[in-house]
Amino acid sequence: MRDYSVFDIIGPIMIGPSSSHTAGAAKLAKIARTVAGGKIIKVDFILHGSFAETYKGHGTDKALVAGILGMDPWDEDLRNSFELAAKEGIEYNFIAADLGDVHPNTVRFVMTKADGNLAVVMGSSIGGGNIIVFDIDGQEVEFTGERPTLLTKHKDIPGVLSQIANILYDENINIANMRVYRNEKGKEATMAIETDSIIPEKLLEKVRDIKEIHCVNVVNPIIEGAI
Repeated sequence: MRDYSVFDIIGPIMIGPSSSHTAGAAKLAKIARTVAGGKIIKVDFILHGSFAETYKGHGTDKALVAGILGMDPWDEDLRNSFELAAKEGIEYNFIAADLGDVHPNTVRFVMTKADGNLAVVMGSSIGGGNIIVFDIDGQEVEFTGERPTLLTKHKDIPGVLSQIANILYDENINIANMRVYRNEKGKEATMAIETDSIIPEKLLEKVRDIKEIHCVNVVNPIIEGAI
């Protein structure tokens, strides 16, 4: 079980009345933007539980749009996110829905990119500005964004994991946690590798060169000093 510090309870620096509804929401949205990759032109925010009930009064709506714009939770321009999104031509909708047996502060991001492709990410703000991402494009995952996280989609065959591990080793990057998810043996698998140090772009290029890799991305910590 995770040990919580006073900083987890009090929460991070933020703009707004609640770390779950502003800092956590902005952090989730920024990670969703990173996972999606490419230019986002439209987002449907599917809101569950207390997010759906209080998103306007608690500023969750502005925080979510701010995160999609790439803003940090403490950015003073967070309150102006609607206007900034309009300038960038990003369309957005807030939709209340029952997402099932998930945390009350859960949102599903349905993001349309400029190339016409969709990216879907689902996660929860669990308090004190802490978050968890647990679904990417319908595939179960689990990471918190507290550490640099390498995300891959790859063909589920022997040797792929060892190739990635060797690339990390060559760059002197230690693996803190690694999880692999798949719906069917031998098809496509999703992997989340949390590391003890920032993952450089040159490493991503090496991973992309592995022929079995379909997609690779990296999520770096948003809150300074999170590692």
